This record gives sequence, structure tokens and C-alpha cells, in this order.
Amino acid sequence: MELGPLAADEIIVRMAGVGVCHTDWTAAAGTVPLPTPFVLGHEGAGTVTALGSQVSTLALGDQVVLSFDACRSCPQCAAGHPAYCVLSAALNYTGTRPDGTTTMTREGGPVHGSWFGQSSFATHAVASVRNAVRVPAAADGLPLDILGPLGCGLLTGAGTVFRVLRPRAGQSIVVFGLGTVGLSAVMAAAVAGCDPLVGVDPNPLRRRMADALGCTHTLDPAAVEDVGWSLAAITGQGADFTVDTVGSGTVVRQALEALRTPGSCATLGLQALENDITIDQGHLLMGRTLTGVIEGDAEPRVLIPHLTELWRQGRFPFERLIERFPFHRVQDAMDAARAGRVVKPVLVFD
Repeated sequence: MELGPLAADEIIVRMAGVGVCHTDWTAAAGTVPLPTPFVLGHEGAGTVTALGSQVSTLALGDQVVLSFDACRSCPQCAAGHPAYCVLSAALNYTGTRPDGTTTMTREGGPVHGSWFGQSSFATHAVASVRNAVRVPAAADGLPLDILGPLGCGLLTGAGTVFRVLRPRAGQSIVVFGLGTVGLSAVMAAAVAGCDPLVGVDPNPLRRRMADALGCTHTLDPAAVEDVGWSLAAITGQGADFTVDTVGSGTVVRQALEALRTPGSCATLGLQALENDITIDQGHLLMGRTLTGVIEGDAEPRVLIPHLTELWRQGRFPFERLIERFPFHRVQDAMDAARAGRVVKPVLVFD
């Protein structure tokens, strides 16, 4: 497989590491339709090795985290909401550039890439200046090979708390699902001073991790007769905020019913492109809100540096979520994540 000629605003990044995300195996299973053959991977980090003719904001040797792509000029992007870019589908999910060309070829034809503007399950990835975020050099203490999840999973959970819910110190929050996104929300809520801060997950490993990352309480939904009553006992009249990272109808409903009035629930979990859920409108009419969030509604070029600075301060210890796997063990990494033995596998390159 070969990389084709760069467009004027593109770069080539030699990958140091790439996170394995639920969205990747959802696409591999056909839930997100992509033309074949294709290359997935969308939590990449590495070093810039080539520049398109019009790239002036990055230099050879820069270390970057790759996030989702956005046009940077539509009304949503101009307003600071690039996750809702009008060209989001064309730039992230089609397997080609917007003009229909591919970034990769092999003998016999094109290879579809541009997955989240990168396709970083490879030793090298083509990205653009729009979705490459420069980060401090590894010599400054940041391990480049594990920074890739800052571009999606960590960004989504933390951005939902910092950018969408915006809790004040002392307000309560409940996080349903303690995977990468949920634990990122927990860490952000701890930074914000949420109290009580409750994590809900049937996996004891993840509950213990949530305790270590700032939860004041954790709950096993399988071990209690009524999740709502248990949460009411912890939060009093209900939580100010809830975060659903699962996406099932049962969990979305529980997250809504755990709210006080007024209160806000953010739902982040992707089950499928079409996912019917049933909620009680009367519950919403009492001043509660349900909002969907993609990529934490974040501006990666702002939030990723903020998260790295919080890491430096010891307040966003995301490395605790990560286990490294050599790239050739990609199946082992996916199996470990599915089984709940590892929160965030990261594939690393020699």
C-alpha cells in the first residue's frame, strides 16, 4: 500500500501510537458503511514527516495529535462547534476526500482512508492542518505514543463536561458507563469540583478505577434492585447532571430519571446510526433536558492543549486508562477492550 500525492493542505504523520475505539470496530462490523478496502483508526499521534505545498502552520518534526476533521469555515465551525461542521460526513466518514480521491492506493486500485480525516491504523497517515494539533515534545514529559486518545475518546468525555454541561463546584453529576469516555467525564467532573460524583458500571475494575480518578461513589447496577432509588439516596433530590456513554434505551431513561428538576442529561453512546429510545415527555416537561453530544462539542485545538496541561498538573491522569499493545496484536487489543480487561488499548509502533 502506498500514500498518494499530498493535497496542498495535507501532511504525512509517522505514527507513534493509535488508540482503539469502539467506533472503529462498529465501522468494521458494517454499522458505519464504508467502501472496501479501507483503513480505520482515528486516535493517532505521531511526527510530521511531509508537508503539502500550502502548509505553513506546521513544520517537519512537529509532534501532533490527530482529531476529527472539519472545514473550519462553515457557520458551525466559525461559531466554535467544529464537531457539527456541515461537511463532517464528507470529511470523516466516506473513505475519500470530498473530491472523491483517496489518500492511499495499492496495486489494483484505491484504498479508502480519510477515516476521521486520518486512517491511523498504519505506520503513516495522511491528515490535514485542520485536524492535526501540535503537542509539546516528548522531552517535556508527554509520552507521544499514548496521546492519540486525546483526539477522540478523552476529548468526548471531558469536552461534554467542560463545554456542554459546565458544572459548578459542588454540583452533582452521575456518569453511566465507565469506559474511556465515561472515565474522561469523571476526571473532568473531578477537576470541576462536582460533589457528589457518581459512576455507574457493572465492571468492578472500572468502578475501582473511577474511585481512584475522583468518584465519591460508584454503583453496580446489577447489584441493586432499583438504580433510581440508589442514586436518589446518594444525590438527594436527584443529580444536577448525568452523562450517558452507553446509548441503550434503558440507560438513557435511567440517566434522565436520575435528574433533579431542572437538570441536564448528555447522551454520548453510539449503538447504531438508527437507535430508537423511549422516554417520558412528562419527565422532560418538569424542566429537564436531554442533549446529544458528538466529540464533546469540543474545539480540539483548544481542548487538547488544555487536557495536556491538566495532565502535567496531575489533574487529568489519563495514562491510567491506557495499556500499550504492539501494532501486530491489534486483535488482542480489541478483545481486551471488549472483555472489559482494558479501558483504552493503544497500538504502538516500533
